[in-house]
Amino acid sequence: MVLRKITWNENLAYCVGLLASDGNLSKDGRHIIFVSKDKDLVRIFKAFLCLKNKISVKNSGYSRYGKYYYLQFGDVKLYHWLNEIGMKPNKSKSIGTLSIPNRYFFHFLRGLLDGDGCITSFRHPESKQLQVRVKFCSASRTFLDWLKSRIYKLSSIEGKIELLPRVFDLVYYKLDSIRLLRKIYAESSASLERKRQRALLLLKGGWCNWQTREA
Repeated sequence: MVLRKITWNENLAYCVGLLASDGNLSKDGRHIIFVSKDKDLVRIFKAFLCLKNKISVKNSGYSRYGKYYYLQFGDVKLYHWLNEIGMKPNKSKSIGTLSIPNRYFFHFLRGLLDGDGCITSFRHPESKQLQVRVKFCSASRTFLDWLKSRIYKLSSIEGKIELLPRVFDLVYYKLDSIRLLRKIYAESSASLERKRQRALLLLKGGWCNWQTREA
């Protein structure tokens, strides 16, 4: 077994966030699969779950580089635990409410951001002010409705769900995006370094200073 006793901790919550974005549970009731275009993300996932399985490379149109990284492992106990908190096979459009303890929610959210989320910044074409956005993407509107509600309950930060072709985005704008990034990166737990550095750069400058600085 990967985990002899499954109890919540920061790293596990982060991995649940990754699985909720880029993971899948096989129908066989045993195997768990994680895929990403970013090898570093797969390495973090592997290390956090103490896995010894090989990371495979597969060719695909999944990324602009024409390949992605693939990790599959078997763990019946972890599989059923994930079922119990709300994750099911073929979850892309069916994922809904997940049972994440409040204490570990923003660690889960950081994993979700590293998986299917993004941090963007750009100059408004008219005002020239810096615009910062934090986005979470999913094919399940139910999941994003739950996520939006849970974030608001724990932080009073309001987001907006937008419909795109085939998927939905939960988006946080301007000051709300900065406030949310402070919550997500409040602790020094591991994450995808390039996103962390982008977030910390924005937070370090502060909203007012970034009004007149190039993105």
